[in-house]
Amino acid sequence: MDLNLRKAILDNVADNNTEQLEATILDAIESGEEKMLPGLGVLFELIWQQSDESDKEEMLSALEKGVQQAQ
Repeated sequence: MDLNLRKAILDNVADNNTEQLEATILDAIESGEEKMLPGLGVLFELIWQQSDESDKEEMLSALEKGVQQAQ
């Protein structure tokens, strides 16, 4: 069986609007389930690819702060 997880995740959200995408993200975070992590990774990849350098720097700064606070 050849499973393309990235494609399956993208197909699952392809027709989602902003509110549905937000609900998907919040559900994945709030559930805390490990099985949701690949989906969040694919969504983050899309965000990263669509971001300019300024947005990427802002995300990296927020990520750095989050990592520090999580310790």
